[in-house]
Parts: sequence; structure tokens; C-alpha cells
Amino acid sequence: MIEAIIRWSIGNRFFILLGTLMLIVMGLAAVKNTPIDALPDLSDVQVIIKTSYPGQAPQVVEDQVTYPLTTAMLSVPGAEIVRGYSFFGDSYVYIIFDENTDLYWARSRVLEYLSQVAPSLPANAKPQLGPDATGVGWVYIYALVDKTGQNDISKMRSLQDWFLKFELQTVPGVSEVAALGGMVKQYQVKVNPEKLRAYGMPLSHIQTAIQRGNKEIGASVVEMAEAEYMVRVSGYLQSVEDLKSIPLGVNKNGTPLLLEDIAEVDVGPQMRRGVAELNGEGEVVGGIIVMRFGENAQNVIDGVKAKLEELKKGLPDGVEVVPVYDRSALIERAVKNLGIKLLEEFAIVTLVCIIFLFHFRSAFVAIISLPIGILMAFIVMNLQGLNANIMSLGGIAIAIGAMLPGAIVMIENMHKHMEETPLTDENRWQVVSKAAIEVGPALFFSLLIITISFIPVFTLEAQEGRMFSPLAFTKTYAMAASAILAITLIPVLMGYFIRGKIIPEHKNPINRILAAVYMPALRTVLKFPKMTILAGIGVLIIGVWP
Repeated sequence: MIEAIIRWSIGNRFFILLGTLMLIVMGLAAVKNTPIDALPDLSDVQVIIKTSYPGQAPQVVEDQVTYPLTTAMLSVPGAEIVRGYSFFGDSYVYIIFDENTDLYWARSRVLEYLSQVAPSLPANAKPQLGPDATGVGWVYIYALVDKTGQNDISKMRSLQDWFLKFELQTVPGVSEVAALGGMVKQYQVKVNPEKLRAYGMPLSHIQTAIQRGNKEIGASVVEMAEAEYMVRVSGYLQSVEDLKSIPLGVNKNGTPLLLEDIAEVDVGPQMRRGVAELNGEGEVVGGIIVMRFGENAQNVIDGVKAKLEELKKGLPDGVEVVPVYDRSALIERAVKNLGIKLLEEFAIVTLVCIIFLFHFRSAFVAIISLPIGILMAFIVMNLQGLNANIMSLGGIAIAIGAMLPGAIVMIENMHKHMEETPLTDENRWQVVSKAAIEVGPALFFSLLIITISFIPVFTLEAQEGRMFSPLAFTKTYAMAASAILAITLIPVLMGYFIRGKIIPEHKNPINRILAAVYMPALRTVLKFPKMTILAGIGVLIIGVWP
């Protein structure tokens, strides 16, 4: 079968070259579109339910919110672990799924079960799903700093919540923009319990009056002079004075009783349990960019930076956006460092090919298969959705040294045939076919054995599997591409490029030096075969011994 493939490739040289060109174009597109990150995502497939239950103690939150939610989520299909955490006024439930579960399928199942348990929760408890992100979704953090001191942290928080947040959420790949620090402005009604008792009014009546006093009501339309005029009652609260003027009823004398008569109404900060500080220079307001699951971290960060640069024009005078955490710096350093190592490895491999083949055209045939094989690996990576990170690129780096031997052996065999039969235009492809078929099957299966050598890595599970599987995948893809190229493209390139004077192997000075060192050692081990085997077993035992 391998011999037939080699003959077909040589007989259909045009299609092989055309297919190679198409693979190069597809590979370059895959390199451009492959997501980039520093490390593989090791986090579990999880869905978070956050429930706010304002003012309640942790034990109450546990009994009335966390426990009902966790017991309901235990029945979600595919859920392996359900964890609940109760805090003052907040409940968090983490549902961890099997690692092969699709995140959005898991979220839909959680929503389905949440809709069943939500009616049994307290009226003030508001459950909501966390962002469709993973544990490593934090890709960018910024802080709002006002060096002029004209804007307090309350205004800065309003700027974050009502301006920056909504604009940044439009960036492709952003799942959530979380705010931290500052003070959330709120209208506060501080009821005097003595006056409340004196008027015989329950506290719930005040809450109902405020809700009724902050709404608009439509009243159909009025037709006048062939025109329709909409009638509505505008009752939205616009200021503290409007809130103070809300009527609660009348007193014994028939005088209207207003909210300001029994309560203090003013603007104040919402209760907070933490602060955000930058470099010990005082409080600031910050924003956390959470990347959506499966997105390209580098593209998301670039989009956020571009949007922030655009939004700077609309910020108040003196307010600056200061980057606090930027994962793109880590990504760039990691990928750049590994890229440099790959180039160094490629240069060394190229030099070795030129030295040992001692023929530039022959070395070119062997070397050109490297980038093509790597591009083929990137095509499969892109189709599979693998990120380009330290581990996946490391797999390609491991494969580079093992991708060339097949091409080199086939080229050297071509050299030997050229020594025996000088090439002419008439016999060129016959010599190429004979040389390739002679060693092609053995080379293909030897490369195939190396290809499957990382199969045990795929048996790893959980975090270790997510860490090392990208390395095993890319190494396998690169070696498989090398095996395919060895029996298709290499014979065709040999026929086109290898020509001219070929220096015999025994006249290559490097080969002569290495042979002078190797031959005595070979004669020695062949003279004492039993001792050689025993020495090998001894080294093996020493290596295994703890």
C-alpha cells in the first residue's frame, strides 16, 4: 500500500504540489486564527449560581437559600460535585460537571432546575447564573484614578457602572465586566420608629408607598383637532425632595402625612464590606474583564484596550484608566520565548542537515518539510479548538527533531542510487521511485510508531490531562504530518531539486570523523555481546532502583 502511494504521488506530481500549496494557505490561516494563551485552561466545567439575600445572616442564608439550591442541583444531569457557600447576604452554589460536558448545555440544564426551585426561595432572594467563563477568565483589570481629586469614589463608581461597564461588554469575547471598590449611591430612608408607632403605621406601608410613588401610569389618548395626544401620569422620582414628598396618608386632623414627617431621607453609600486600593495611594474604583469561555484571550484583551482608548475621550477631566493586570504581557512573553527556542531549534536542525547531507539542494528538500508539517499540525489544532500555548507549542518543539530523519534517510538512499546510476532526464523519476520505494514503507511505519508513542498521555484525566493533552495532541499531529509527507511530498521534491554532483558519504569529512569514533566502539560491543547485554541490563536496574 505504501509503495502504491509513493508511485501515485510521483505519477501525479502536479496534484501533490497543488495540494501542498493548499495546505500551506490553510495552515497560514489556521496560525492566524488559532487562539493564543499562556497556559492551557485547567479549570473544571462549572456553573455558578449567585443569590443575593440582603441583610440575612449566614445561617439564614444557608437554611433558606443555599440548602434548597444544592439539593436541587444534585439532580442535574452530568453534575459530579455540588458545593454551597453561605455568607452575609449572599449565597454561592458551584455545580461542577464531567470534563466532557459542553458548558452551554450545562448552563441550560442548571437554568431548567433553577426555574423549578426558584418559587420555593424567599421573595427577596434573587438567584442568577454567573458568567459563561472559566476559572482563568480574568484577563484584564483596570483602575479609575482621579489625580485632581475633583471626583469622589462614589462618582467614580457611577462612572464605572453606568458608562464603562456597558461599553466594554460590547467587546467581542467579553462575558462580564465586574466592578470593585468605590461606593454605590443609593437613596436612604431612615425611619423613626417612635413616630412610626405614634402614627400607628407599619413599616411595610412605607415601602409600598415608595414603590407606588415611583412609577408612571398610562391613560390612553385624547383626540383633538385630528391629532392624538397621549395621556400619562409621570411619577418617577427625580430627587431627594421628590422622595420626601411622597404621601403616606393623613393624620387625625386630615393633614397629609409625608415621608419626611416620619423619616430622614438623604443620599448615601450602599453598605460595603471591602475596598479597592492601588499602590497604597488611596481608594480607587476598578473593573475586571472576564473572558467568555473558548475565546481568544489575546484578541479579547486587544479589543478591550482599543475600546478603553476610545472611551477615554468621554471621561471627566483628570480621570485616568490605569492597567492593573494584563495577561497579554504574560502571553507575549511566553509565546515569544518559545518562538525563539523554536527558531533556534529549526536553525540547528537546518545546520545539521546541511553538514551531514553535504548538498544544499538535498538539505532544502528535507528542511522544507518541517514548516509544512507544522502548518498541517496547526490546521488540525484549529479544527479541534486547541489554543496555541506553552504546552501545545512545546509538543511541536519536541516533534521537530523527530520529523526530519525520515526525509534524510530517503534522501541519502537517493544519493546512493545516484552514485550507482547517474541521473538523466529520461531516468530521473525511475531512480527517484526506486529509491523512495526501497525505504519508504520502513520510514513510514517507523515515523508512525513515534507518532503513537504519546498515546498513554491521552489516558490522563482531570487537571493533569488538561495540562499535558495539548502537548500530546500537537506532537502527534506533527509526527503524523511528517509520516504523510515522507511518502508523498518528499519523493516529488527529490525529483525536482536533487541534481548536480553528490559527494559520496565516505568523502564527507564529518562522516569520516564520526565513523572513526563509532567503528571501534561497534567492533568492541560485537566482540563481547554477552557483556554488552549484561551492561545494558545493569544500567536499566540502576535506573529503576529508587
